[in-house]
Formats: sequence, C-alpha cells, structure tokens
Amino acid sequence: MPSYPPTFADRVIAQPARAQFEAFLDEHRGALHGCLDGLTEEQARRSLVASRTTLLGLVKHATFVEKVWFDQAVTGRSRAEIGIPAASEESFVLDDGDTIASVRHAHREACDASRRATSTLGLDDILHGHPRGPLPLRWVYLHVLRELAQHCGHADILREQLVNE
Repeated sequence: MPSYPPTFADRVIAQPARAQFEAFLDEHRGALHGCLDGLTEEQARRSLVASRTTLLGLVKHATFVEKVWFDQAVTGRSRAEIGIPAASEESFVLDDGDTIASVRHAHREACDASRRATSTLGLDDILHGHPRGPLPLRWVYLHVLRELAQHCGHADILREQLVNE
C-alpha cells in the first residue's frame, strides 16, 4: 500500500472532539477568508449568479454567521444589539464602504470573538440565545461547519470563474 503525506485531517484525528471541531471550523474560516486573495475590488464584488452571492458577499455573510451562532446563541443578545441584519439574506448585501480589507477585518474579528465566546464552554453545554431554541454547542459547531463548507464550495466556483476569464 502506498504511503501518502499526512493531510490536515490526519493531523487532528487523535485530538479530542472539541479540538477537531475547532480545527475544521478554522480550516473553513481560513478558506473563505482566502477566497479573496489576489482579487481586485471589482472582481470581489462581481455578481456571477442570479442571487446576491459574490465572493465579498460570502465573506461578509460568514461574519454574520459567526455573530449569529457564537454571539446571539451564546449571549442571547438580539441581532439589532449585535449590529447585524435581521434576515440572513440581507447579510450578503454590500455597502459602498465594504472593501476586501474591511470585510476581511470584520470577519477576522468575528472569528476571534467566536473563539473567545466558546472558550469556556463544553460541547454539551446548552446555548439558549438562538430563536431556534436551546441547542448544545456540539450541534452549533456542526451547523456552522456545514454552512461554512457549503459557502467554501460556492466560493471555489465563483473564484474559478473569475480567475479563468
């Protein structure tokens, strides 16, 4: 049987479940953050599909996701208090002031805040702040990971279209 170099998954397989969740979340956070590498502002904003989805909008939406699941769900603060849109669809909308640098900065800050917000919680701790109802942190990690993975796939396709024009 051939020997293959270790993959990201191989490096975390022996870690506790929480460390695995956090490693996979960070891998997907980084991939979304990196989808803007080397693009112009115009490319990052370019709409290539019928929806509002753009690469810059995907990263802006990922910031919204972090705040919904690791601020609202943990603290119980409302979306208005957090300063995010009431509806998920609105989180893709780009303002005139949104730039690659500003959206990346907001995303980095949201990810850092998410790590801090969950640092003292256990996977089975129940979060009461999301309108969906009480949910264990484990479920929230899985949900966010699923959402980030979907958006990474969207970003891969959009980026491929942009760089191969």
